[in-house]
Amino acid sequence: MGFSGLEAIVSEPVLLLGLMAFGFLLIALPWSFWALSNGRSSSGVRSLIALSNLLLTAQLVLRWWQSGHFPISNLYESLCFLAWACTLTQLMVERNWSSPLVAAAATPMGLGCIAFASFALPDQLQQASPLVPALRSSWLVMHVSVIMVSYAALMVGSLLSVAVLLTDRGEELELRSSSIGTGAYRRPKVPSFEGGVAVRNPPEVQLSSIHFSRTEQLDSLSYRTITVGFLLLTVGIISGAVWANEAWGSWWSWDPKETWALICWLVYAAYLHTRLSRGWQGRRPALVAASGLVVIVVCYIGVNLLGIGLHSYGWFFE
Repeated sequence: MGFSGLEAIVSEPVLLLGLMAFGFLLIALPWSFWALSNGRSSSGVRSLIALSNLLLTAQLVLRWWQSGHFPISNLYESLCFLAWACTLTQLMVERNWSSPLVAAAATPMGLGCIAFASFALPDQLQQASPLVPALRSSWLVMHVSVIMVSYAALMVGSLLSVAVLLTDRGEELELRSSSIGTGAYRRPKVPSFEGGVAVRNPPEVQLSSIHFSRTEQLDSLSYRTITVGFLLLTVGIISGAVWANEAWGSWWSWDPKETWALICWLVYAAYLHTRLSRGWQGRRPALVAASGLVVIVVCYIGVNLLGIGLHSYGWFFE
């Protein structure tokens, strides 16, 4: 990158904020693996993730102010929004369980999104541009933002499932209930007998906590994160169908993006079914969630790379 390129970046605050967020995430990534090797979480990593999220928030607000529309109309803006959603999801997960495993598993996704947006896309796509006619709708914020947040939750949850596959592989993983609770179970006491007659007021049912191993805790967080992402994806698909009917006169047109979104929904529905039915034990459900990560990447990036269909506004080979 020459002097003119650096001057252009400095003169464009949106790009500069993105590069600053990339720098913080780049520092946080090896730091998170170093913390993982020490076996204890680092507040420094969380601080860097939080700073990156604040920078991405400022970047999106500034782009919104510059362009006059919600900043999610092309591939650069959507990648920055996805990086923002991934870092926010990571912070929320770490608030539930402060473990170096979470940072080591989730940080690469936010870093990859902002790196791809900052260095792989051409300059003309990084600039603000007017909305195409099909996107000039109040449904833009509702549909696209919900879909992108669902992608972030699903990807972070899937990365946690990948960590489940790689962590403590020698130990057996027992899926306890639906993994939604906090690790407690009801243990009723047997009524006592006095003189062959049961006591009228037996002791109340008590709630005792059980210990979750590191892998079980990671699996529980993955399950809960994917559940939230799946619900958001459902809302996003439904709102997209309503928007499509308004814009193109058809609820569903089997556009490549729509088809892959449906495949993504089916994959995660299968994952949730295996968890709720409790038919599968061990790490097999995590394999399904990990495969969903590949489906999301194809759904999100693949259509833009091919430049086909009604959702190819961000194709950067044009």
